Amino acid sequence: MDPNTRGSGAGGHDSAGQPPRQRPPRDPLTNDLGQHGPGQARMVQLVSGEYLLTVNPVDGSEIELCPPDRRPAAPEKRTAAERAEAARAAAPPVPPGPARAELPLLGREDEHERLVRLLARGRSVRLTGPAGSGRTRLLDVVAADCADLAPDGVVRLSGFRRTADDLLHDLFHAVHRAPLHRLERAELLDHVREIGAVVVLDDIEFGGAALDALLDATPECAFLIAATPDVPAPSADSAIEEVFLDGLDRAGGLQLLEHAVGRTLTEDEANWAGDLWFESEGLPLRFVQAGALLRQRDRLRAGVDALDEYGVFEPEVPLEDAVPGEPPAGEDIPLPSLAEGAAPAALLASRLSTSARATLRFAVALGGEIPHQAHLPALIGDTHADAALGELLGCALVSPVGGHYRLAAGVLTQLEAAGYTDDIDSYALTAAQHYTWWAGHPSVTPERVCAEADAVLAALSALVPQTTVPAEDEESPAVQLARTAAPAFAAGLGWSAWERALRSGAEAARLAGAVSEQAYFHHELGILALCGGQLDRARAELEASIGLRGALADKRGTVAGRRALALVDDRSGTTPGLLAPGGAGTAPEEGPGAGLSKSRPGPLAPGASPGGQPGGPTSTPGRGLPYGALGGASGTPAGGRGADSGPGAGEPSSGGVPAGLAAFPPLHRPDDAPDLVTDRATASGPRRALRGGLRGLARRNLAAAGAGALLVAVLGTVVTLGATSDNNDVDDPSNRVGVNPTSLDGGGDDAPGAEETGEAPGGDTGSATSRPTDTGTGATSDGQAPPETTAPPEPSDTPSGSPEPTPEPSVSSTSKKPPSGSPTGRPTMTPTPTETGSGSPSPTPTPTETQTPTETPPQPPTDTAGGTATASASASESGAASSPSSSADVI
Repeated sequence: MDPNTRGSGAGGHDSAGQPPRQRPPRDPLTNDLGQHGPGQARMVQLVSGEYLLTVNPVDGSEIELCPPDRRPAAPEKRTAAERAEAARAAAPPVPPGPARAELPLLGREDEHERLVRLLARGRSVRLTGPAGSGRTRLLDVVAADCADLAPDGVVRLSGFRRTADDLLHDLFHAVHRAPLHRLERAELLDHVREIGAVVVLDDIEFGGAALDALLDATPECAFLIAATPDVPAPSADSAIEEVFLDGLDRAGGLQLLEHAVGRTLTEDEANWAGDLWFESEGLPLRFVQAGALLRQRDRLRAGVDALDEYGVFEPEVPLEDAVPGEPPAGEDIPLPSLAEGAAPAALLASRLSTSARATLRFAVALGGEIPHQAHLPALIGDTHADAALGELLGCALVSPVGGHYRLAAGVLTQLEAAGYTDDIDSYALTAAQHYTWWAGHPSVTPERVCAEADAVLAALSALVPQTTVPAEDEESPAVQLARTAAPAFAAGLGWSAWERALRSGAEAARLAGAVSEQAYFHHELGILALCGGQLDRARAELEASIGLRGALADKRGTVAGRRALALVDDRSGTTPGLLAPGGAGTAPEEGPGAGLSKSRPGPLAPGASPGGQPGGPTSTPGRGLPYGALGGASGTPAGGRGADSGPGAGEPSSGGVPAGLAAFPPLHRPDDAPDLVTDRATASGPRRALRGGLRGLARRNLAAAGAGALLVAVLGTVVTLGATSDNNDVDDPSNRVGVNPTSLDGGGDDAPGAEETGEAPGGDTGSATSRPTDTGTGATSDGQAPPETTAPPEPSDTPSGSPEPTPEPSVSSTSKKPPSGSPTGRPTMTPTPTETGSGSPSPTPTPTETQTPTETPPQPPTDTAGGTATASASASESGAASSPSSSADVI
């Protein structure tokens, strides 16, 4: 309830019979001058190929597979009116003030006719000429003559700092309506292949194979490409015509100079123009700038200031009223020197207004980029500074490039030599702070930020090398600018500018020591790489971001990074824990985030080197166990070794995996399994690899394996006892257990071998039995033989290896560790002859009988708690044990 509008129940004595208090109405002009709450983060959702991308400027962009109901409709082509409107919006802004008459195209009639004729035949042409030769002016005239040649009209594109892929996307969006939709490569090629237009491409910066790929992707388009001689030429087998553009002849240069001045030239001016033509090789730009010098000289001779104290609003001297061929009368001012005519930027700038000179200083600080005229009043601090762009255009110091303006060819070098680099850092800092405020304003759309991308990125590039660790209560201007502009570039589909801003921001954050901002930029770079199909780069960037955010305990950012990393693993077809079947795989790239995880390195397969060299199954560092370590489809045990080549089945082999895991089928990672971020460092030894591998596996997989092993052990024990029990108390094994029962380390998963006569730990003498000839013996986990115990032998009419249960199974203990030369591995079930021998006296007197060698049929291995096969040896029918010498000679 509002405390100022209390009702009858408010308890106030003055509320009865009085109307509620009314607040004074707000003035619409001052409605926005009050205090405002913090603006909400501008989040934009767009579709990139098969992904739904949510641009989140706070915690980092989120990416997921696009649901079917969020898929945009098929792109539709624009109408002729819509294309014209889009072309007007993409054109450079018109400066304020009276309209300026365009200079005629002189001396280019032959090139003009040839270009139009080739384009009408559907041929692509490359126009090559030096900077300042009038290429852009010629393109404008040819484009106007070819407006009706193609069904999709004429499309104007700029190749300045653009790649072939960027130009394909620009061409698609110029012809189709697809807001907030960036097509994947295959879908993009399908749409641009159907575009039939005359594409006028200016300031291209690539050639060769990249240009051939651009032409092959658009077979229905005719290209008119303008380039400088330093740009790589097309390939030799490309079907593109070459047209070279040279300078004007002397007569054409003088004629152009007269049009620029607005009158006929005097004899001295004509002679000066002839020397200028020889020095400049006839470049039209030099004659236009020379005409601006002569106009300034005429104003000075007339004694009339061209500018007043406020700027450029003082009317100029009407030169058309003067006597033709004669300059205005007044003070005699000499003509500029030949050097000043060849490099006129410094002289022209000295005669401009203060706002125009300040604009030139900002342009030098930004590497030649001219800020939009709407930004000039805020940058310079003059409300009329937007008129400075008209001055610069009139002097030919700037030229249009795409949708904005840059310093004309050679002007930047001339201004730097004239001292315009003084205090350049302060101008770059002012531009960066202004663009940071402007790009983050809620009223500024992402499309407007993308249109100003070149100036924003130029300010960012100028600040990054100067970035240092700021004070405690300050932030780095470069980091702030990149942090604000990057999401706008992403939302406006300017992904080339997005990538440049992210890389510059990551470098600035590193220099400034801003770990959280550095994590954000790495996360965004991973998202960008994932959208572009670069999975290895995406994994490296995301792992680096997760590691940095984990160090900062940034839970929300870490969750966003792990979700994106899980999508990368899903797209790449690999899992963090396992590789492809067979144990072969390629280790991912080592990214900036390597070594930032808390997990230990995974194990190496026996015989495999840390780097995955030949000699064993390949194991990805930090990615857990290889597929072959858990047993492949062929049933090969861990490490790919045979079942008859190891030590006891319960013994873990050095550098391999525990025997308890060898008998289980290969694990398959479910779709919803949690992702593990593991240390990518290589294991230094077998035991370290073994411990790291166990920790690298998912915990629930270990729990499931342990539960399964325990269940198998219990079931096997119950079935064995039930099958061997004959309800005889005398023969009951529980009644024959002595004071030192058998110790089955490893779950009793190995077949008892022939025991040697020795003293048990309790002082008893163990009985001797025969063991299989080519089977491995059991051992404890530390590699030593388990203690021997006493067990009375029982006669057996059925071989122990028989699949049928024996009424009186023999009970034996594990034997000592075999000699070092014996093979290692799991025992194989082969026919095993038994030997007869006398051993130590048995606990009960039993007549000695001779057992002839018998062969036991193959018996499948039995899974026990240790996960290894158990083989039972045939016992002797006689009660007398074999001698120690005979038991020791058993192979």
